[in-house]
Amino acid sequence: METQDTVRRNDQIRVREVRLIGADGEQLGIIDRNEALLLAREAGLDLVEVAAAAVPPVCRIMDYGRFKYEAQKKKQEAKKRQTIIQIKEIKLRPKTDEHDYLTKLGHIRRFIEDGDRCKVTIFFRGREIVHKDRGQIMLDRVVEDTRDIARVEQEPQAEGRTLHMLLAGLPKK
Repeated sequence: METQDTVRRNDQIRVREVRLIGADGEQLGIIDRNEALLLAREAGLDLVEVAAAAVPPVCRIMDYGRFKYEAQKKKQEAKKRQTIIQIKEIKLRPKTDEHDYLTKLGHIRRFIEDGDRCKVTIFFRGREIVHKDRGQIMLDRVVEDTRDIARVEQEPQAEGRTLHMLLAGLPKK
């Protein structure tokens, strides 16, 4: 069905004949528009165009307010069920000490277990940029320490004064 804003109903329907579906879902066949409007009004309901592209257009006798309400509820329910995957970032330096590294590793593990992706960035300051190999060693260590729960989604890349890679959780079995 079309969105609520573009659905024509009752007097907005301008064609001469429509294929009519009754309030209880049975096919009533091709009927003159005025006769279909009369049937809808007798039932205390609306004549709603559900397939405008068809020849003749398909119309249904229904309560339009209830139709809009249910469509809105379906939309809210679908929005509630969708999962949003975020990318969390952990920044390290080539000189990051052991305890700090373990703390940040704990954060990486938590992010991945929560279903988020994790971008691990090694930031070089001043002359540290000469020792990119230390940053690469640190990234390799992160990969090794998270091998049981994560996979490398984006290989380590150097960009200016940073070296970064992207980790994603392993598929659930």
